[in-house]
Amino acid sequence: MDARPGAAEDRAAAPEPYRLDPAGGCPHAVNARLRAHGAVAPVTLPGDIEGMVVLGHDALRDFLADPDVAKGPQHFAALAEGRIPEGWPLRTFATVPGMTTADGADHRRLRTLVSSAFTARRVEALRPRVETVTKGLLDGLAEAAASGDGVADLRRHYALPLPLGVICELLGVDPAHQDRLHHLSSLVVATDTEPARAVAANRELVALLGAIAAAKAEAPGDDLTSALIAARDEGGDRLAQPELIGTLLLMIIAGHETTLNLVTNAVRALCGHREQLDLVLAGAATWADAVEETLRWDSPVSYFPFRYPTRDLTVDGTLIPRGTPVLAGYSAAGRDTDAHGPDADRFDLTRTDRAKHLSLGHGPHYCLGAPLARMEAAVALEALFTRFPELDLAVPEAGLTRHAGFVGNSVRALPVRPGRAAR
Repeated sequence: MDARPGAAEDRAAAPEPYRLDPAGGCPHAVNARLRAHGAVAPVTLPGDIEGMVVLGHDALRDFLADPDVAKGPQHFAALAEGRIPEGWPLRTFATVPGMTTADGADHRRLRTLVSSAFTARRVEALRPRVETVTKGLLDGLAEAAASGDGVADLRRHYALPLPLGVICELLGVDPAHQDRLHHLSSLVVATDTEPARAVAANRELVALLGAIAAAKAEAPGDDLTSALIAARDEGGDRLAQPELIGTLLLMIIAGHETTLNLVTNAVRALCGHREQLDLVLAGAATWADAVEETLRWDSPVSYFPFRYPTRDLTVDGTLIPRGTPVLAGYSAAGRDTDAHGPDADRFDLTRTDRAKHLSLGHGPHYCLGAPLARMEAAVALEALFTRFPELDLAVPEAGLTRHAGFVGNSVRALPVRPGRAAR
């Protein structure tokens, strides 16, 4: 029960829940509409499940760090009541075993097992490898453009294979599995996947990861999967088999989908704001600046599932009942005028508060791979525009097809004209 003065009036005046479109679309117009009612808004999720989204920067920051907010599926009221079917498109986000659905000591245990692979020192040691991979991908982008009347899909030929190849290399996954892993993970994270297909994709992905783990158990290597298997086989409570598969699933999906969208969105933003690109090329701003401003201005993740209040919780004057599935509105928080000023909708590399964003999370579940994502994106942008300074979009921004689903925020393809390579 909310004992705040005026709480009943707040609830009476609450807006009707906004029905999120499972097919996705550009989130920014929706965010502006929802944000007009406050920092927290009711939404209807697929299957007519009632939820909430936290949109305001300060409200989201505090919510993500609140000790009365949990990630464990046992706190999801509709799931506990049997109202979430197996083919529900967001079920994997809620139930996959691993650090994204763990709290407290369990979360710390699972996070510790993989955190050493993503320290600043380990990530910096990967930079030469990332630069080498990037150079090869640029050759492929140029070849694709040459055979495509000067146009190539930057997302397919560049933004995707870089992070996917790097995370698979860290995990010791055979490159032959990469295309299938991306296809299946895309179906898992899309919110418009038909239920039967979602179930089939989840099962195939779990089976494939199980086969990869079994092969690593037979022939261990110097990779993260082998280290996780060793932790599982040491006994005790360090890692259970479902947690192993869930951790691999998380590493594969989060390890490439976020960076894929980040690089794609950054190229779109820089091509659409040539004066900002010129600042970087002239040395008046850095590629790291471009990465941070993209994270703020066009977050690679729009509405991330799920967190659940473990008691009735009032956030910025709005009651969120215990057990409600809550989405983190990263794309909305990045353009919150209360946090970023009246020009929050403007892409500006000279902004002094560009790093003040929540697009990689906050609190105990802050993105473990943030240093790797930032490094990969900065290397990718610098290499791309250094080699192809005239690169531009081959179709207008309005002609780009949006990402499937409302979790990820990007476009499905990014046709570009690389232009002449720098001498």
